[in-house]
Amino acid sequence: MNNRRSFITGIKSTSLSKNEKKFIKKYKPWGIILFSRNIASIPQIKKLTDEIKKIFNDKNYPILIDQEGGRVNRLKFFLNTDRLTGEYFGKLYKKDKKKFDYYYNIFVNKTSHLLKLIGANINTLPVLDVRAKGASNIIGDRSFSNDFRLVSKIGDVCIKSFHKNKIGTVIKHIPGHGLAKGDSHKLTPIIKTKYKELIKNDFSAFKNKKCFLAMTAHIIYEDIDPLYTTTHSKKVIHLIRKIIKFNNILMSDDISMKSLKYSTKQNTLKAFSAGCNLVLHCNGNYQEMIIVAENSPLLSKFIIKKTSQFYKILS
Repeated sequence: MNNRRSFITGIKSTSLSKNEKKFIKKYKPWGIILFSRNIASIPQIKKLTDEIKKIFNDKNYPILIDQEGGRVNRLKFFLNTDRLTGEYFGKLYKKDKKKFDYYYNIFVNKTSHLLKLIGANINTLPVLDVRAKGASNIIGDRSFSNDFRLVSKIGDVCIKSFHKNKIGTVIKHIPGHGLAKGDSHKLTPIIKTKYKELIKNDFSAFKNKKCFLAMTAHIIYEDIDPLYTTTHSKKVIHLIRKIIKFNNILMSDDISMKSLKYSTKQNTLKAFSAGCNLVLHCNGNYQEMIIVAENSPLLSKFIIKKTSQFYKILS
């Protein structure tokens, strides 16, 4: 693990190209993230993930996927989750806790089974963003609730349940995307809510989570740092560490998103400088992948230690 680099990359298609094989062998990313473009059938995707793990000679090599349920469903060819949104489970929790426990357990078990079939071992959920009136629909029904207490409780259930199924999780989008009135895929959302209110509500949903990974929000919190999104902000990442007390691996959201205004190289360097442990790059653009890789350091002792702890839940 010592010779791996501190980034996670996407790949372009349903199999590794010659360039991608060379790239993975040379730069050794910490993990690979899968998207719908990589998935044609279960045998095909299993062959792909097996090949990646063989390169590293590591059966636990991190393979991530966004399989939230609802509209964020990379496995839509095999599993219809249209109804199973965060909002659906949040409402069910409030209405009938016993029914929630039963249904959510089925959802986690089925999702985990499918992830294992395709060779993935990290699901990038739960979404702990607190829903807000007038905010962008980019979060919308992906959120469990407009009540941070409920979001936090279901988040705990989600993490514990997936870990029990030997699947890792990623809390997102720390410290809270719910108030954003714009889509960070397309522009830079600026949240003007005061610090005290953020701490009391949105940020509270992320406290005390027993999760090995957290993904940053590409959002500016004007009252904390008017210049930089969380991903590039030393001030906000300090808050994540000291106030929210998240002490495990902090990864950026996709650094090719339009919210970040710098070059690929600068977006990468600024994320590490601010305190991100891993940088995520998703679009499979080979030239950008090389830039990210060449500007990502080797894994620190901290990441190696936390990765080893994560591996224990997989065995």
